[in-house]
Amino acid sequence: MILDDLVSATSDRINLEMQQTPLATVKQAALKQPKTNAQDIYDRFLSTGVHVIGEVKKASPSKGIIVNDFPYLEIAEQYSAAGVTAISVLTEPDYFKGDLKYLQTITEHVDTPVLRKDFTIDPYMIYQAKASGAKIILLIVAILTPEQLSAYLKLAHQLGLAAIVEAHDEAEIKVALNAGAKMIGVNNRNLKNFTVSFENSIKLRPLVPKSVAFIAESGVKTVADVQKLAEIGVNGVLIGETLMRSNNKAAFIEAAQEID
Repeated sequence: MILDDLVSATSDRINLEMQQTPLATVKQAALKQPKTNAQDIYDRFLSTGVHVIGEVKKASPSKGIIVNDFPYLEIAEQYSAAGVTAISVLTEPDYFKGDLKYLQTITEHVDTPVLRKDFTIDPYMIYQAKASGAKIILLIVAILTPEQLSAYLKLAHQLGLAAIVEAHDEAEIKVALNAGAKMIGVNNRNLKNFTVSFENSIKLRPLVPKSVAFIAESGVKTVADVQKLAEIGVNGVLIGETLMRSNNKAAFIEAAQEID
């Protein structure tokens, strides 16, 4: 399964990065970053309306290269100007053609909270995210033990980082809630065959308390899709490929965020 390949590639990458830059060095850099409060992020997503997370993404395993022209900072600035609640930045290099430098550059120039979108499998990556200016990280239930998930979530909060805890089914929702997740992302893409269906969000939304932010990930093609998700009570939508291909990103974002 592609997720196993992604985890394997991430493990190899992080082992190399840890040799090049020791954990102690990354920790020191993380602790020099301004103090932040994760609850502020959660409260923003729990506020009225549908909140858009605009994704900066060059490629994906399912689509290959999405855009050849990739002015990542300009794209992030467009998202920010259009009023997105957060910006997602891919930092996984092998399958998504991401880079940690994209995250660092964007956080240096844009005030909007930034999510490090990667396959977090080691505390080292959480310190990296903080050191790079991120305010949100992604924790995927499917690639972590319940003990790891709880520990990583606790570390993130200690560093002032919010976390989107990604779940794909009812059992993973339970694991996420038991770990103390305050924001759950449901991926509408089946990572085994890459098919996309909003039925996943529709089925799982009732299992997540209203006090926990619910983010629908993948599959949004139109503003009408955002409306459908709003009707089931999602707090936010993460939109990647559609925005990356759009010729008028601002208009799409503004229309989506006008939905009550």
